[in-house]
Formats: sequence, C-alpha cells, structure tokens
Amino acid sequence: MLYKQFYGFAMGICLRYARSREEATDIVNDGFFKILTNLEKYSTGLSFKGWLRTIMVNASIDHYRRNEKHYHQVDISYMKNERLLPEVFSNLGEEVIINAIQELPPSYRSVFNLFVIEGFKHSEIAQKLNINEGTSKSNLNMARIKLKKYLNMEANEKSEQNG
Repeated sequence: MLYKQFYGFAMGICLRYARSREEATDIVNDGFFKILTNLEKYSTGLSFKGWLRTIMVNASIDHYRRNEKHYHQVDISYMKNERLLPEVFSNLGEEVIINAIQELPPSYRSVFNLFVIEGFKHSEIAQKLNINEGTSKSNLNMARIKLKKYLNMEANEKSEQNG
C-alpha cells in the first residue's frame, strides 16, 4: 500500500537522475527496499515524504556510484555564449524538460539535480559523489550549457511546427 501511494512521487525524483524510465524504476525499487527494511528508523514527527525523498535521492546517488565505471566519457563540446530563449520554459512541457535532463551524461545530471533541485552545496556534492569540488562546479556548468542547447533546439522545433 505504501509503494502504491508514493510510487509516483518517488518516480518523479528518480527520473531526474536516471537515463531512462527503466533505470528510474530500478532506482525506485531499490529505494523502496531501503524504506521497507528501515521503517523503524523513520521518526513519526517528521514528514514521511521528506524522509522518502531523501532515501530516493540517496538511492539515485548509490545507483550512479555503482554504475559510474560505465559512464565515464570525456566531453569536449564546450559551447560558449549559448542563450536560452526567454519563452522556452513556457512553451515546453514538463516531459520535454525531464527528457532534457535525462539526456545529460550521468555525472552532469547528478550534479545538476543535487545542486539545482535538491539544493546541496558543491562541497556536499563532492563528498556524496566522491569527486572534488572543482569537478562538481565544472559538471554543473557543462550541464547548464547542454540543457540550454537542448531546450533551445526543442523550442525552435516547436515554434517551427506552430509557425
């Protein structure tokens, strides 16, 4: 019953970290396993959703660490002066934005989610992902550049279809 009630919430969190829906499903299942085997650690006075969210983020990080060796790739496509169209978010749906995040290389995606969405500092991200702080900052910058490029392309395609 707990799984059914919070599955959508958990999936929304894990989709931001995963490359695909299947990978997100694996992370959700790992997270729920941790929740169900550690229910006694939940403090009843605290928000259950907050506790669940923390576990799902940590399950996503654990998944990244386990699979990190498969994800290493050097990216030399540095883009300069890429401008995001102002109407890009108003014209693009949530699914397009999540797809854009999923298109990021795992190291960029993890740092982007932890910094922008979860609110961690670079020093905390570095510790969680076993990277140095400079790498965290660099990965965030590259994630932003790639997202801008992807979202601009999506916005241009949409305006061409509507125009």
